[in-house]
Amino acid sequence: MKIAIDGPAAAGKTTLAKRLAQALGFLFVPTGAMYRAAALAYRRGLPLEEVEITVGEDGQIFLNGEDVTPLLSNPELDELSSRLAADARVRARLVDLQRKIAAGRDVVMEGRDIGTVVLPDAELKIFLWATLEERARRRHREQGGSFTEVLEAIRRRDERDSTRSCSPLRPAPDAVVVDTTDKTPEEVLEMVLRLVEERRARLAN
Repeated sequence: MKIAIDGPAAAGKTTLAKRLAQALGFLFVPTGAMYRAAALAYRRGLPLEEVEITVGEDGQIFLNGEDVTPLLSNPELDELSSRLAADARVRARLVDLQRKIAAGRDVVMEGRDIGTVVLPDAELKIFLWATLEERARRRHREQGGSFTEVLEAIRRRDERDSTRSCSPLRPAPDAVVVDTTDKTPEEVLEMVLRLVEERRARLAN
């Protein structure tokens, strides 16, 4: 079974996807981290065709065999990865790698175009949402600094992700939209686990 989780920055995608994958025994694939690894490769001067990014059983990100997970929390990489994600060549390369990772196995994959582009045939598609202010508060708790700057950075990211010509951020037509603004991570997980069971029952009939 393939589960796609999409949504804007700080909507709770990674938290949900990781917990959901653990609960179901599926592979957790954080594609945002894969794009940050691509940004790291770009900063290191690696040609795109030589970039290999793989995912470990616990969601670790490997760049050409090196575990780069601890390096990917840098806000500068987040900003650069967003710009690179608008490049059609980079996006095609990453989508190809993501599809290879998902081939023939149960996965929970989170990102911004999983249900629409990467795994359009996923059995369950979730689009997480939260207000801009709530998402800025979450990111500010993680990173600190100026709340106003965090808010503006997320606003810019939203605009760039939703207006790019290549795979813009939007819910798949058959996605279930979940507003996480006033929900705890536990409440969101419980809700999505119910959706998984409903979808499994439907598929079994």
